[in-house]
Amino acid sequence: MIQYWKCEGGFKQLPEWQADCWIQVTAPSQVELEDLVRRFEAPWDFIQDVEDTEERPRTENEGGWLMTLIRIPHKETDNDGEQIYSTVPLAILVHGEIFISICYYNNEMVNDFIRWSNRKMIEGRERYDLMLSLFLSSSVWYLKYLKQMNIKMKAAEEALEESMDNDRLQQMMLIEKFLVYFITSIRGNEVVLVRLKKHLRHLPYDEDLLDDVEVELQQAYATANIYSEVLERQRASYSSIISNNLNAIMKRLTTITIILMIPAAISGFFGMNVPNGWESYYYAFPIIGLATLVIVLICYFIFKKKDMF
Repeated sequence: MIQYWKCEGGFKQLPEWQADCWIQVTAPSQVELEDLVRRFEAPWDFIQDVEDTEERPRTENEGGWLMTLIRIPHKETDNDGEQIYSTVPLAILVHGEIFISICYYNNEMVNDFIRWSNRKMIEGRERYDLMLSLFLSSSVWYLKYLKQMNIKMKAAEEALEESMDNDRLQQMMLIEKFLVYFITSIRGNEVVLVRLKKHLRHLPYDEDLLDDVEVELQQAYATANIYSEVLERQRASYSSIISNNLNAIMKRLTTITIILMIPAAISGFFGMNVPNGWESYYYAFPIIGLATLVIVLICYFIFKKKDMF
C-alpha cells in the first residue's frame, strides 16, 4: 500500500504525489515496488534490503539518496492468542523533494504517529524533521511495548508463586527473548542516530527534536536493560527454588528408603533357611516384629530431629 501525506496542521492524505510530501509505503506488493522505482528512481538495492527481517540499522548514501534504516517495535498475535513482540526494519529514503518510508509489515507506530500529528495539529515538517519524528515515535512505542511486557512479567510472577509449572517458566523465558530483540534494536538505532547527527550538521533540522529523540532512545534502552536484568534474576531465583525443592524431596525419599530397609534387613536375616535358635520359640514373631518397630521408631525420631524427614 502506498499513501501520500502532506503535513499542514496535521497530515492530510493526497490522491497523488506532490513535492515535499511523505510517501508512506506499508506491506507493498511487487507491482507497487516496481512503480515506486520507476516513478521516483529509488535505488532498488535499498528497497530490497528492507525486506530482510534481520537487516541491521544503518545509514547509507547512493546516487544522491540517503537511506536511514532503523528497527521499530512490532506486535502480532499467534494462533493461541499470545502476543508476540519483535522488531522489524523501517527504511527512510530522502532525495531532494522526495521522502519515502518503507516497511514490509503493518504496524501500529506509523498510524499512531499520523493520528497524534493530526490531534496536535502539527504544522509542516521538513524532511529531516519528519525523519527525526519517526525516530521519536519508534522510541515511544518501544516504551509502550516494554510496559506491556512488564505487566506480563508481573502476571507470570504471581502465577509462579502459586504453582511453578513449565508453562509459566517458558512464558518468562519468551519475554526475556523479546527483551533481547528490543535491546539489540534500540542500541542499533542509537548508533544510527549518532551517524545521522554528523550528516545533519550542515542541514536544516529541529535541534530540540533531535534532543528529544536522544532522550527517548536512552530511556527505552535503559528500561529494556532494567527489565531484562530483573527478569534474569527472577528466573535464576526460581531455578534455585526448584533446585532446593528437588533436593528436599530427594533427601526425604532417601530417609524413607533407609527406614524401610530396616524391617527388610531384619526379616531377611530371620527368614533365612538356616537354624537360628528361634524356629520353635512360640513368641519369636511378635518379639522380632516389636523389636523391628522400636528400631524403626528410633531411626524415625533421629532423622526427624536432624530435620531429614
